[in-house]
Amino acid sequence: MNAFTPSLSDTGDRPQKNNRSKSRFPRMPLVMGLGLIGFTFAAIVFGMKTGIGTMINVYGQPAAIRDIVITGAHDTEITITDAQSGEIIRHFAPTEGGFVRGSLRALSRMRLVAEQPETLPYRLIRWENGSVSLSDTATGERLYLNAFGPDNAAAYAELLASRGNEKP
Repeated sequence: MNAFTPSLSDTGDRPQKNNRSKSRFPRMPLVMGLGLIGFTFAAIVFGMKTGIGTMINVYGQPAAIRDIVITGAHDTEITITDAQSGEIIRHFAPTEGGFVRGSLRALSRMRLVAEQPETLPYRLIRWENGSVSLSDTATGERLYLNAFGPDNAAAYAELLASRGNEKP
């Protein structure tokens, strides 16, 4: 062949190779994906058998629930009423109920940011293990009041116990 004569490979008329090898899916991502699925399955089985890495509901089921409506501002008198019956549960003068005022101020702020009405009730829950929580039915926020100490949780437990037949 002459140096100036184009060969078959220079003109693009090459003989075609087997296209099967070009369109084959790469093995490495497939093997890694199957390995990840296997690891996930093994971690789930390990967690279920040993309890390590799993979340446990330490609160149990609700023992008492009461929906309450709070009227008033943080610097004025606060009135807490039962949402179902309309019964007045408690009045707090401007100098009373420091923890109740503070926690309600935080929840009211969250309602303001979420643009939810102030008239929706809050939900007090005493759990089977004795813990007390305050939930906002408008935003879904929940405060576990025992985290703030037993005296502060007792302030809300009194609101649950004021039904007459329940003890804090």
